[in-house]
Amino acid sequence: MTDGMNMADMFGKIAEMQRKMAETQDHLGSKTVSAEAGGGMVKVTANGLQRVTSIKIEKEVIDPADAELLEDLVMAGVNKALEEAAALARDEMAKAAGGFIPPGTDLSRFGL
Repeated sequence: MTDGMNMADMFGKIAEMQRKMAETQDHLGSKTVSAEAGGGMVKVTANGLQRVTSIKIEKEVIDPADAELLEDLVMAGVNKALEEAAALARDEMAKAAGGFIPPGTDLSRFGL
């Protein structure tokens, strides 16, 4: 290569990036994000692996005569939390990849 980098150096850097990305993927399970719906009546927490870990519902929103409202609030809260968890995962994996992945690259093909 003309810039002084040989193939061994390049493969070493790729291996290091893969190691960092694997460590980051493992660490994402311990990072959490939270989202609210209905002005805080429903609170949903998800981890960086995009798994819902907690749902809290205020008693005032539990009305047997209006189950549809509660269903909508739970769905909205879960969707918001999963969107935030996906953004967290993308950001963390992009940091781990360093300069190997150009900014704006769609990582969804890799499950992120």
